[in-house]
This record gives sequence, structure tokens and C-alpha cells, in this order.
Amino acid sequence: MNQPLTSLLAPDSPLDDAGRAIVTDLFRGEQLLMAALPTDDPRDPKRLARVLLTRGEMFGQPDAIRTTWRREGDAIRGLARILADRPPRRVILTGCGDSLAVMQAMRLLLETTLGVSCEPVQALDLAYYHGGTLDPGSLVVGLSSSGTTTRTVEAMLVARAHGATTLALSNTAGSALMTQADHCLLIHAGRRGWPTQSSTAAMAALALLGAEAARLAGRPGADALLSAIGGLPDMMAGVLRECDGTVAGIAAEEWPKRMFLYAGGGPAYAAAQFGAVKMKECSPDHAMAVPLEEFHHYNSQKADDPLFLLAPAGPSVPRARDTAEEGRRWRGRIISAVTEAETALDAASHHVLRLPALPESLAACIFTLPVQLFAYHVALEKFRAAGVEIPDGAG
Repeated sequence: MNQPLTSLLAPDSPLDDAGRAIVTDLFRGEQLLMAALPTDDPRDPKRLARVLLTRGEMFGQPDAIRTTWRREGDAIRGLARILADRPPRRVILTGCGDSLAVMQAMRLLLETTLGVSCEPVQALDLAYYHGGTLDPGSLVVGLSSSGTTTRTVEAMLVARAHGATTLALSNTAGSALMTQADHCLLIHAGRRGWPTQSSTAAMAALALLGAEAARLAGRPGADALLSAIGGLPDMMAGVLRECDGTVAGIAAEEWPKRMFLYAGGGPAYAAAQFGAVKMKECSPDHAMAVPLEEFHHYNSQKADDPLFLLAPAGPSVPRARDTAEEGRRWRGRIISAVTEAETALDAASHHVLRLPALPESLAACIFTLPVQLFAYHVALEKFRAAGVEIPDGAG
């Protein structure tokens, strides 16, 4: 018996004929895109080209956020009014890869500003396993930069089939995700390199949406949060500028490794996810994000493995200190990113990056920057080691 391309094309699928046709087209297109990805060969010119494009997009993140806010401001405010006047009973945040990390990053902020449970769910799980729990009181927020990620579109189609309200975010106007959703926000960001600004601009759009909804609903702290959000682009530009050389120096020490670990709690776990994904994209190495507490429930780190520990000011700092000490005991390498004057991790860390203070619900917007830079500079070192010529100005 032939298996369908996906379970949503089976006879018992909740999708109508139009939805089934969309899924079929997306699945076949996705297979072609996967075949065109760069290889792990450090001399693959496609790999080098995409890594080099990533640098400009990394440093263009502040402008991408400003442009998204400016061009989508009316749409964000209109959606905020809907959320303030008719708050959903629950919010499901869905996507794959970087997009799912965006949702993890924004969970705390959206729960605080909307006052309802907000749950990040992998798009495959939502589409195939948990869609039956959705109802007209649910809001499903889906993100796909291309707007054609098959699992994410499937999840949104399933959500609509069960009566949920859907909000799509994408870089691509007119894409399947955008045309099938009840509400849309266009993310004005590039993605020719490995994804950076397409993620942070989406986080910034969701942050502004939540804060505006909180202001309209009269929730305490909304004005202060809006002020902090407004300062993000300048803060990010400063962090990228100030951390670039320092992180390049750390990468020059750590680049020969073949396993890179990242850990964080709460919103910082999203930054850990971004770090692992960027390393796997930019270099041919293994990388893994570990939730802060889970790091302690098995021997996560082996001798000489680098661990990027992300610990913004907040309740998880003491456990991050424990993690640094355990990693050092296992003879691992500890690179910590902390808020400004925090010293709890210093004694157990080989390197400490100090980042500006901001509400912890926004921490992933800043703490993802050094791990983006680290992946980029490790990749450059690996290219050089393989005898690949790096253009002037690449870093």
C-alpha cells in the first residue's frame, strides 16, 4: 500500500481539497530546495558564499527591525487592538528550526503582555498530533521566512480547519502561509545568508505586538516595555560592533573542535537554539542546544567541548553558575554571556561576554548576537584551515 506524501493527505485528513493541493505542491517544492543546499565540504563555493552573505545580514539586523516596525506599524497596532478587545483563550506558537526558536524566545513576553498561556509547539507535532485540541478560542501564530515550509503551512491549515484564528509571519508576501492565514505580518528582512535578521525582526515584531496589546488593555508595565523594545535596534548595533572582535578571538581558539554546546533557561534557551543552528549551518560540525536544567541530568559535556552558556539577569542565573562549575569539572571549555556587571559565572568561565541590561523577556534579541558571531567566525577559521581564500573585509 502506497503511503501518502504526508499524513494530511490521508482519507481522514481534516483538510479540504484546496488544502490538500497546497500541501502536495509545497512538499514537492521542498524536496527540490533540500537538494540545492550546500555540502559540508569546506571548499564548496556555495557554502563559502552563503556564510559570507551572513555577515552583512547579521550587521543589518537593527535596520531590518526598524524597517519592519515602520512598514508594518499599522498592521501591528490593528492586531494589538483585536487582541486587547477579544483576547484568545490560549495561544499556540508554531514553526520549525529558527522559527520555532523565535517562538520560544517570545513566549515569556507574550504570556506577560496577553495574560494567557502561550505554548511553542513544533509545527509537525501541531499538524499531526495536537491540532484536535484547537478551537475558536485558540490563536495560532506561525512563522516561516519563506512562507512555504510545508510543516508550518500544514499546521496553519489544520488550525483553520478546527476554527482557530491564525496569524502568519513571513518574509514572503503572497506565500502559501500568508494567503492561508486570517491575519498577516510581513517581516522586512533578508535571508540570502544563513538566517539571522529574519529571526530577530520577527521577534521584534511579536514583541511590539504584545506590548501594544498590553498598553491598549491597560496592563501595568506596558509603557516601560514599549520603551525597552524601542531601544532594541541601537542596543543590538552596539553589541554587534563591540563583540565582533572579542568573539573572533574566542573562535580562533575554539574552531578546531567538532562539537559545540549551548545552554540557557527561559528566553535564553532560544538563544542557545539559535547558536546551535547557526553553527550547524555555517560549519560542518555538530552542535546542540541543551535546556539549562537538562544539562545536569546526564553528562552533557565532554572534555574540551566548548559550552556557550547564556545567562541574562533573571532567576536562572544561579543554575547557570552551577552549570559553568559542572562544565569546568568535566574539563570542558566555558564561554559565558551575562548581563553587564554579573560576576557569578566568572570563576568557572574561560571567557565572559558582558551584554547590556534589558527585560529578560527581550533577552533573546540580544543574547543571540554573540552566538551568531561565534558561528560565523568559527566557519571562517575552518575555511582558512582548508586553504580557502577569504576576501578582505570578511572579518
